[in-house]
Amino acid sequence: MLNFYDFENFKYDWLVVIINPVERTETVIVNDKQQLEDYYNKHKDEIWIGFNSRGYDQYILKGILCGFDPYKITKHIIVDNKPGYSFSNLFYKFPLNNYDVGNKFHGLKQFEGFMGNNIKETDVPFDLDRKLTPEEIEQTIFYCRHDVEQTIEVWLQKKQDFDAHMDIIKTFKLPLSSINKTQAQLTAMALGCEKQPHDDEWEISFVPTIRLNKYKFIWDWFRDPNNYKNGDKLDVDVCGVPHTFGLGGIHGAPSKPLHRKGCIIHVDVTSYYPSLMIEYDLLSRNVKDKTVFKQIYDKRVALKKAGKKKEQAPYKIILNGTFGITNDPYSLAYDPRRNHEVCINGQLLLLDLLEKLEGHCEIIQSNTDGIIIQIPDTDKDFDVIDDICYEWETRTGMSLGFDIITEIYQKDVNNYVFKFENGKLERKGAYVKENSTLDNDLPIINEALVRYMIDNIPVETTINNCNELIMFQKIVKISGKYNCGWHNGKQLTDKTFRVFASKDNTDTYIGKQKAAAGATIEKFANTPEHCFIDNEDIKEKDVPYKLNKTWYIDLSKERLKQFGVM
Repeated sequence: MLNFYDFENFKYDWLVVIINPVERTETVIVNDKQQLEDYYNKHKDEIWIGFNSRGYDQYILKGILCGFDPYKITKHIIVDNKPGYSFSNLFYKFPLNNYDVGNKFHGLKQFEGFMGNNIKETDVPFDLDRKLTPEEIEQTIFYCRHDVEQTIEVWLQKKQDFDAHMDIIKTFKLPLSSINKTQAQLTAMALGCEKQPHDDEWEISFVPTIRLNKYKFIWDWFRDPNNYKNGDKLDVDVCGVPHTFGLGGIHGAPSKPLHRKGCIIHVDVTSYYPSLMIEYDLLSRNVKDKTVFKQIYDKRVALKKAGKKKEQAPYKIILNGTFGITNDPYSLAYDPRRNHEVCINGQLLLLDLLEKLEGHCEIIQSNTDGIIIQIPDTDKDFDVIDDICYEWETRTGMSLGFDIITEIYQKDVNNYVFKFENGKLERKGAYVKENSTLDNDLPIINEALVRYMIDNIPVETTINNCNELIMFQKIVKISGKYNCGWHNGKQLTDKTFRVFASKDNTDTYIGKQKAAAGATIEKFANTPEHCFIDNEDIKEKDVPYKLNKTWYIDLSKERLKQFGVM
């Protein structure tokens, strides 16, 4: 059973709205500890779901049950910026199977904005130094209910994450209480990690299968940790292409944007980091039984071959998450030496492959676990590349996958779109990313760019033919560094805004202002000089006459120039 919940706290009042969509019930509790305790006792073995509830709401709930003043807990967490669990050890008396749908990148209002929903906020100030009036209580309940409903909608959009969470718990027989953990924490638990002290972070060892000649000086650079332990990087040309090496991985691309057709091959190392950990015993030394990781790897491969995509999910998450947690000081898997060895050896082995391919192809891109190359469209040239790759696979124990790309537009190594021979698109970077219900920012621009590059459709056609208002939205949020927003000479009370370009020159830009008296009103980046705001529900709205489509056309062309195609 699922209980979606959200608390609102004031100095002299608190309330919670709990919605159970399965039973189709709503429970509203205002300043009533006994009612909350009764509900908790009845549902404590079920799953409770909130937005940012891992860091906030669960501690308000537990605090009230303990008899504490929830306003003091709010101050402890938000004002003093302290973790909720540090407020009192008594919180452990009230276990809660809490699942958090929030993330560190977007707040709930931003998600609501992306989805096209109403993002207006309550007019009731949270710093009132008195009890709320009955009208203020009702208004707060209205907005709290809205936030719970929106949390349910976000959860539905991200249900695959919840399902993966549950799959890990079930597959690896973890307690339901671990649903409160992040996927990184679940990964360490599934591997049976036990935290150990390590004092050899920079005693880097190198795998014995590296063979470098021309670029051996890069290997030599990695032999001295002083070259990179403080975050420094090595910038150098490899195969005539600028490359960067360091603890962030290998990245290489031509210095200028490019557009190519022809025989382009995406050469991808299969499960590169997990394979390195297995082949060269580079798994975290905190893993009690290393055969478990190999079993997880083999199980995932078997499920992939059988076409069982859903069943792969828990195994894939464990495999992909293991590298990252080795560099997290708070993780049970923390082993920074192993993290660096995987990253560094991965770069050197890929450099090894690049060195062997040099002169036989053109390098379009090098990245963490693969490369993109272009070769003359002949069987002879492909056979040479195939032989080089086969030798590398045999020697290193790694496996390569080959996919044919028919066309690629590349701004740089982190911004590109290419088309596979089966018609599928690979899109990376803010300008060309695939639009998503929960990441829906200037979506018309992304579509205009991709349609122009892949289908040769003018941006004017894409933009002028679109009449869905949501496609033109830009979502902006006032961060904690700022006091308020301004638009058309008025101070704004909301914190998140849905902005559109306006034909009306009397409309000003939207700005943000710090708390200091007389502080400059700064314009939000990537917003028009003249704009209007619509924070209501816009899912079914058409574009109004005042929408300035020319602004979107000009921005699309400006971004296309950065891809070198206009």
